[in-house]
Amino acid sequence: MLNDHFFFLLCVKLFPVLNNGRTPTCVPAANMSTGPGGLGGDNLKYVVMVGAACVGSLTYVTAADSTPASLKVPAHTPYLLIGGGTASFAAARSIRARDPGARVLIVTEEPDLPYMRPPLSKELWFSDDPSVTETLRFKQWNGKERSIYFQPPSFYINPEELASAENGGVAVLAGKKVVHMDVRGNKVKLDDDTEISYDKCLIATGGVPRNLQVIERAGEEVMKKTTLFRKIEDFKSLDKVSRNVQSITIIGGGFLGSELACALGRRCKTIRQSSLEVIQMFPEKGNMGKVLPEYLSNWTTEKVKKEGVKVISEALVKSVTCKDDKLEIHLKDGRLVKTDHIVAAVGLEPNVDLAKSAGLEVDSDFGGFRVNAELQARSNIWVAGDAACFYDIRLGRRRVEHHDHAVVSGRLAGENMTGANKPYWHQSMFWSDLGPDVGYEAIGIVDSSLPTVGVFAKATAKDTPKAATEKSGTGIRSESETEDTATSPEASVTPAPPVTHKDDYGKGVIFYLRDKVVVGIILWNVFNRMPIARKIIKDGEEHADLNEVAKLFNIHED
Repeated sequence: MLNDHFFFLLCVKLFPVLNNGRTPTCVPAANMSTGPGGLGGDNLKYVVMVGAACVGSLTYVTAADSTPASLKVPAHTPYLLIGGGTASFAAARSIRARDPGARVLIVTEEPDLPYMRPPLSKELWFSDDPSVTETLRFKQWNGKERSIYFQPPSFYINPEELASAENGGVAVLAGKKVVHMDVRGNKVKLDDDTEISYDKCLIATGGVPRNLQVIERAGEEVMKKTTLFRKIEDFKSLDKVSRNVQSITIIGGGFLGSELACALGRRCKTIRQSSLEVIQMFPEKGNMGKVLPEYLSNWTTEKVKKEGVKVISEALVKSVTCKDDKLEIHLKDGRLVKTDHIVAAVGLEPNVDLAKSAGLEVDSDFGGFRVNAELQARSNIWVAGDAACFYDIRLGRRRVEHHDHAVVSGRLAGENMTGANKPYWHQSMFWSDLGPDVGYEAIGIVDSSLPTVGVFAKATAKDTPKAATEKSGTGIRSESETEDTATSPEASVTPAPPVTHKDDYGKGVIFYLRDKVVVGIILWNVFNRMPIARKIIKDGEEHADLNEVAKLFNIHED
């Protein structure tokens, strides 16, 4: 509930409001507090000096582009977190849990408060709210509504008040970029030449979307009609484009490309926007070809087509030109695809801009800042999330680009910044939903070049992401999965019926092997079993019969 004590902020000149173009003369703001976990009720309405969010009909105010000149940035902070994404937020929460009086400053280039990225390519597209691009609220598969922001603005304190806050807190300095890092002097420089010193620092700079070189070389006209999808603004921009063009082509057959293709395809069918043609092209033979075994990749491609997507496989882009206000994509085999807009979903480049000034090592194989098993790059510098190339004590050196890894690594970094000295051993999971009917969860190293063993069963109505979340009551699956542990799972006593693998992959388990040991597992339309998969990988044992191991997941139960 709102605090009864309000004060009014000077608004019009310092805080332009992005709410359908209307600017109120003043906006009420609640007193800042640490607040409970999760987002409050629908009546929560706050204003904050940094970030942008929406609840109900009231838009939070952003001052990132109009920060008053008198705003005093803290000259020193005990905990400095560079980057405002999931890893930083997880670290901040972890630091505060172990050190309740900690003062934490998050510096982020984005104008927004920390938010979760998965809904940008998943649930937000299925919203029937015409103002979803402003509210950024969505219904999860379980029917519950929430915002993409981890916490409301009331959770944070003003950066100016951080040094004097009696009980500490978390402050966000938005719209600011760290451009130089002095490791010996324990300080950083911002893009406005402001310097901030720190005791301990986390680098969680994430990554930037890759683009195809042929698009970059094609010139400004082509680039204007190309989206590199990563942030809130990208979602808003693509949403607007999808309502004003006749054709969108998504280049890329991985997680993001396939999710966006399905989301746009299904949305067109749902709102009867039949005039929009959704095309997806990629160099592999089928969707998720670098992750799924070929038979399952081909099966998935057929599912994507049923969502209203025109799939063009084995497509290598030779050049892109703009002619008569249309983009022409020339493929190396001579095929030509005409479209109005391109979404390039071809991977992520870890943001290691600070490596040179900081003198930090970048891994030559995987990219990202090279850190140890405790996520340390230096004695008082840690790295988490997409930008961290870490040593996994079970699976070796890795770099992972998934939401749940950002949660797990950020939380671990925060613990170690407060003296825990814990190695990375808790395997993060990742998930992808191709609409409400097909979803999978995965853990470990899932690479289609590895030997695989798949065990499948006939799916029922309850074997979908939507049904699973309705039963469990959870929405963002990593929030519940990362807290669970498995001790001694019991195998199903139900005998395994014979399954025809020709075209029935309703649900199942796919094991990925390296030197006869399971190093990765995909749970295909099998939910709430991740702790079992985690334990199998942690044990690192050879298994004579993986059909028997699959029984631990009870996939043959109705």
